[in-house]
Amino acid sequence: MSGKRLFQSVAEQISELIEQGAFPAGTRLPGERELAERLGVSRVTIREAEIALQAVGRLEIKTGSGVYVSENQPAAHAVLPKASAFEVTEARLLVESEAAALAAHNITDEGVARLEELLEQMRTGDHDAANEADELFHRTIAEASNNTALVHTIQSLWRMREDLPEVKATYEAVCVDDAESRTAEHRAVFEALRARDAAAARTAMREHFHRLINAMLDATERMALEEVQQRASQSRERFLVAARMS
Repeated sequence: MSGKRLFQSVAEQISELIEQGAFPAGTRLPGERELAERLGVSRVTIREAEIALQAVGRLEIKTGSGVYVSENQPAAHAVLPKASAFEVTEARLLVESEAAALAAHNITDEGVARLEELLEQMRTGDHDAANEADELFHRTIAEASNNTALVHTIQSLWRMREDLPEVKATYEAVCVDDAESRTAEHRAVFEALRARDAAAARTAMREHFHRLINAMLDATERMALEEVQQRASQSRERFLVAARMS
């Protein structure tokens, strides 16, 4: 799988069509089936792309009516603030725990089934597939909260996770080391949502992020030690070269 996930590529294609005037502001998008055939992807991928575009303000999803192009389109490249991996994760803990609690009240049977599919994808052993499933798992929960502001906030935090180099590097170090724990924690969130238990969903999501923060501390210490060792090795090499030349 390429670095860019399929639904992200589809979201970019839809954005380009909007900018080219194929889908003017305020108009209703074609249905999922028509868009899927037009872009050569599944209806699930179209739905995920639409959720992503709603989160950044390009689309509005109106239950029972359809998907519409927003009247006020956002800037093409919003500037992300500087933030550490710990700040991003702390914000995710606060926001996504409450989103999970809301989702427990509102999630549909289809949403529960989708989360179960994503859990299975996390267990395939494919690192890229697991990361994609992880993101879609959290997006699906955000969408199930039925709160557009929460969806937008969580999407922004995921952008920071993926697009800020230091944050991305820290997450990648943690996710590789803790793949088994990550899957188990997502399973706990899923079981709470399937039971429509808001308190349990909130607790499971908070425990997931608490473990993630602790793992980040360990990873950061390890990376700092490796950097010190590398610098020491370089200094030793320079000293040896200078000694041979003297």
